[in-house]
Amino acid sequence: MGQEVVKMIQSSDNLTLVRGISRSQYGKDVGEVAGIGPIGVTFTDSLDEVLAKDRPDVLVDFTVPDVVKKNMELAIDAGVRPVVGTSGLSEEEIQELQELAKKKGVGAIIAPNFAIGAVLMMVFAAKAAKYMPHVEIIEMHHDQKLDAPSGTAVKTAELIAQEREELKQGHPEEKETWEGARGAYKNGFRVHSVRLPGLVAHQEVLFGGSGQMLTLRHDSLNRESFMPGVKLAVEKVMELDRLVYGLENILDL
Repeated sequence: MGQEVVKMIQSSDNLTLVRGISRSQYGKDVGEVAGIGPIGVTFTDSLDEVLAKDRPDVLVDFTVPDVVKKNMELAIDAGVRPVVGTSGLSEEEIQELQELAKKKGVGAIIAPNFAIGAVLMMVFAAKAAKYMPHVEIIEMHHDQKLDAPSGTAVKTAELIAQEREELKQGHPEEKETWEGARGAYKNGFRVHSVRLPGLVAHQEVLFGGSGQMLTLRHDSLNRESFMPGVKLAVEKVMELDRLVYGLENILDL
């Protein structure tokens, strides 16, 4: 994702890359690592140093769940606006970050998915759940993903739960002979995670009704699919003075 962000920034007239942050690529030219040739911008291994010396407007973070919250706190404290695609933050952690952003008056965006089509799928799923409350989510990702369920599935489930009262689905005497066979439980419905090589990011939301099925599906076939959403978030975060959770909140829907 970092490589695709670099390519997107370099192809944009209104964005300028000032620094890359990576321990493993320290000192290397960011463009060479991204596969587009040297661009005269190098990697450092210190976020504190970048925030203090380079003074960026926006920090784009696609790291890992263990460090993303601290990265966001450092950025917000420094008056730098984080745009985050790393998933795995808990509801409590997001609330804490929202309070910090509000206190500092600094814009921030956390997006479980930057693909516009995936955001539309989530919004449409929430609308459908009003009329077809029997639902299950199946999300499928590459086998190097660290969190399950995915941020997209979590956000989809949260949106559905806002529009649908809790409904216990399935047979009341249903039993799992293998633990976890029915997936994770959320407000009466189930969420299933698949991890396999060859996948990128895919999700189906299945709705069942009397004599009918509705399937909403989104497929990201490569990471370039996320870049229009990242660019939009980088631009829109400059207009915010609070933390926004979900790309749907900055789209005209």
